[in-house]
Amino acid sequence: MQHGPAVRRRKLGAELRTLRAQAGLTSGEAARLVGWHQSKVSRIETGVSGSKPADVRLLLDAYGVADQQLRELMLALAGDGGGRDHWWHAYRGVLPPAYRDFISLESQASAMRTLETTVVPGLLQTPEYARAVTGAAVEGLDEEQLDTLVEVRLARQDVLRAQPPLELNAVLDESVLRREVGGPEAMARQLRRLAEASRLPQVSLQVLPFTAGAHIGVTGPFVIFSFSRTSDLDVVVLDHLTSSLYLERKEDLQAYAQAFNALRAHALPPGESSDYIAAIADGA
Repeated sequence: MQHGPAVRRRKLGAELRTLRAQAGLTSGEAARLVGWHQSKVSRIETGVSGSKPADVRLLLDAYGVADQQLRELMLALAGDGGGRDHWWHAYRGVLPPAYRDFISLESQASAMRTLETTVVPGLLQTPEYARAVTGAAVEGLDEEQLDTLVEVRLARQDVLRAQPPLELNAVLDESVLRREVGGPEAMARQLRRLAEASRLPQVSLQVLPFTAGAHIGVTGPFVIFSFSRTSDLDVVVLDHLTSSLYLERKEDLQAYAQAFNALRAHALPPGESSDYIAAIADGA
């Protein structure tokens, strides 16, 4: 288990090492091409030290990497969007580093699989629901701070409208739908929003009803980010009260992917889930 910045350094280093090998270069040859000492290339590739976006660009150029999507992904791991609008930088003084790191991964991922056991996924929350959840989760916020965090939550949802959009697959425990957040009217509007979102081509929602009994998801929620260019950058995110943990080992990724598949098998199919959510919204 590692925190976000460490896992990103290691993933970036591993991918740069692969790209160097594909270019037919030794670390010493790569260092000479960009005017560095060989030890700097080695430190970057092993994740011992971080790398500036400008350094990554130099290496990508030296390795002949022309694929723009891959370049953007590498630069995002180095803390730069490779030309994309990193809108969350404007909130640097408000958002903790772990949250900024999560948003960065979310913005670059091609797919997101998530199990939610307590609240509606942030990408599908209404403003009222987001405000109620944020106010309850973070104590001591004044109105301006609360407004800002809700603004960030809603801005994150743009990934579902991007081209191409993020593919969202979510399994929701029934408790998410039954827990009244923000009052009955706000919750009804949130449920209707979920029912609408479930009909989007890039969104798949499945409800895990109470009748499913005990399941592997009782251990807690999780998120799996996947990237279209390489599965080596996939990562599992586990949220805790004061921090997030990132799992990158292939064994961990496989275990959580299998757990998610098992949860989907026990959950209602997407169509039935949409009807189930709508029925709860209507007071059934």
